[in-house]
Amino acid sequence: MLNLTKLEFVALDISGKNYLTWILDAEIHLNAKDLGNTIKEGNEASLQDRSKAMIFLHHHLHEGLKSEYLGVKDPAILWKNLEEIYDHQKSIILPKVRYDWMHLRLQDFKTVNEYNSAMFKTVSKLRLCGDTVTDEDMLEKTFTTFHASNMLL
Repeated sequence: MLNLTKLEFVALDISGKNYLTWILDAEIHLNAKDLGNTIKEGNEASLQDRSKAMIFLHHHLHEGLKSEYLGVKDPAILWKNLEEIYDHQKSIILPKVRYDWMHLRLQDFKTVNEYNSAMFKTVSKLRLCGDTVTDEDMLEKTFTTFHASNMLL
């Protein structure tokens, strides 16, 4: 049977490897549909809003996860259960991203655009894991990675 509706974003994989981006996308889309409060504990959302949110969340889950949480009818409970299973991704990704940040050097890239792309990708992952990186941090990182022979005062 053809899937007639397109997904707004990638469904949550059963392995959880895309969990961090999935929760960000899901939360943004739910807020845009005025359903963001349905995933918060102790919410007072109407049955109709909770049902809409469940349809949306189920639509963006891997088939294995859909069948595992078939009996869950409250989006806040589903959200909490998924968080308990997959939220450890932050502790797995963070050390590698911090390592990448420490070893990011302008001279390792052919162009400034490639360096900027790598830096912003790393910064996004750090922010997704809860670290704060300011514009000053990014400038400092770039300036400290210049080779000494390229520095002009």
